[in-house]
Amino acid sequence: MINEQIRDKEIRLIGENGEQLGIMSARDAMKIAREAELDLVKIAPTAKPPVCKIIDYGKYRYELARKEKEAKKKQRIIEIKEVRLSPNIDVNDLNTKIGSARKFIQKGNKVKVTLRFRGREMAHMQASKHILDDFAKELADIAVVDKAPKVEGRSMTMFLTEKR
Repeated sequence: MINEQIRDKEIRLIGENGEQLGIMSARDAMKIAREAELDLVKIAPTAKPPVCKIIDYGKYRYELARKEKEAKKKQRIIEIKEVRLSPNIDVNDLNTKIGSARKFIQKGNKVKVTLRFRGREMAHMQASKHILDDFAKELADIAVVDKAPKVEGRSMTMFLTEKR
């Protein structure tokens, strides 16, 4: 809330240089802000009494936007990449999949390794667990198992993340 939008009877006023000007009516605070050719901005509306500050509102909004943009810049979005395998995968195919998973992990993404079962392969689920174990062992130098292999319906999944 700024200027005339502030309808409180009493407010705590902070000057343009950050000094405390005390508790006064909103009308008096508005006069002081007008004399300084600045805006009266409500900083802490939940405080008793509400805290208002005399500042240039345009500059204040610009500073907030800049801080928000800076915080966004520091964020890192981690994607989850998926590598699908089948129980009867051959050594060379497995090495290709390991290579692609290695690239994903080096870029900083998580890797979801899925072992899909179809038809009769469902009867030998536990016998195929070694494929995921081998996969994790091959990437042990750069990755660590985030979630151990777990059966979910017709597939067995495992998550790998970058070593810290």
